[in-house]
Amino acid sequence: MNQFDSAMFLENIEWFDETGKELVHRLPESGSGEIKWGAQLTVRESQAAVLFYKGKACDAFGPGRHTLKTGNLPIVTKILSIPWRGNSPLRAEVYMANLKYFTDLKWGTSNPVAFKDSELGLIRLRAHGVFNIQIVQPVLFINSMVGTMGKFTTDDVGNYLKRVIVSRFNDYLGETLDTILNLAGQFDELSKELQKRLAEDFGHFGLHLSHLYITSITPPEEVQKAIDDKSRLSVINDIDKFVKMKAAMAMEKAAEGQGEAGAGIGLGMGMMMPGMFAASQATAAPASTQPAKSEIVCPDCQNMIPSDARFCPLCGHQQLVLSQCVNCGKNLAPNAKFCSKCGHSTSEKPQISVCPKCKSENLPGSMFCNQCGERL
Repeated sequence: MNQFDSAMFLENIEWFDETGKELVHRLPESGSGEIKWGAQLTVRESQAAVLFYKGKACDAFGPGRHTLKTGNLPIVTKILSIPWRGNSPLRAEVYMANLKYFTDLKWGTSNPVAFKDSELGLIRLRAHGVFNIQIVQPVLFINSMVGTMGKFTTDDVGNYLKRVIVSRFNDYLGETLDTILNLAGQFDELSKELQKRLAEDFGHFGLHLSHLYITSITPPEEVQKAIDDKSRLSVINDIDKFVKMKAAMAMEKAAEGQGEAGAGIGLGMGMMMPGMFAASQATAAPASTQPAKSEIVCPDCQNMIPSDARFCPLCGHQQLVLSQCVNCGKNLAPNAKFCSKCGHSTSEKPQISVCPKCKSENLPGSMFCNQCGERL
């Protein structure tokens, strides 16, 4: 940011993220300032800017050059601010939001979570993975998470989001999985369903969870040994396939040692191989169609709308989201005391779930305790 301290010059406001980790950066960096009438704000394609004037969010700005309008006039403001020791009471600051995708953010269980397995009993699991996020509602994100911080990075938001992911992961396992013996080959399905469940949690803060992957779910060592033993037993139980495989290997050996006759057998088997491989290959699924880059999802009615729309053409909702109801997720009007959808008071905070058995605290809305695995 190029900014002159002299009262007779206008500001030229811009910001570059040199670290690649900053989600939001405040200008001026030292706190609120006296951004003057006519100041020029330059916003890049991967950014959005939010002007706070007199303590309130006034507007959000997209890519381009914008002229800011405040009550601070060059030179005149300095004269009128003499009773306040030269500092104008008309405070103003700009928050720059980074709209790029923040990728390869890691999540995992710092402590093992409890899981009631139908065959193995109560066990403790560790899980790890990665996720990607993007800011889609800058004003909502700043009001709900950033507050008055000068800068907000992936490290600041990561710890809380990891707790949310682990809590929902524990709930999902408790609802859908009977035993971890059936876990093999389900990582993709688990990842997709878990991402759907987390969409609302992230949306309350103006964030979009674009991707989530589960890279490992690790049971205790003794449980891993039991899984290995079960795998060996399943191979032995399918004795018919085992015998057929051995017979095929024996035929191949015999063909190799019988001269021309063996060559004929080998040729016949070679002609059969392409058909066998063709039968085993699955047809590739068509690539999923992605929404056009010029469209976004309305946070209220969930329909696709133009990205530059100030109001949703389908439900009429203003796209500048200031806050959301903690009970139903409805977008709230400025200064609303109660939610227009469910009547919930906007001053009430979501209640922490306390386990009736072990008295451990869990995130609001949790269905299973992370410590003892009991249903809440």
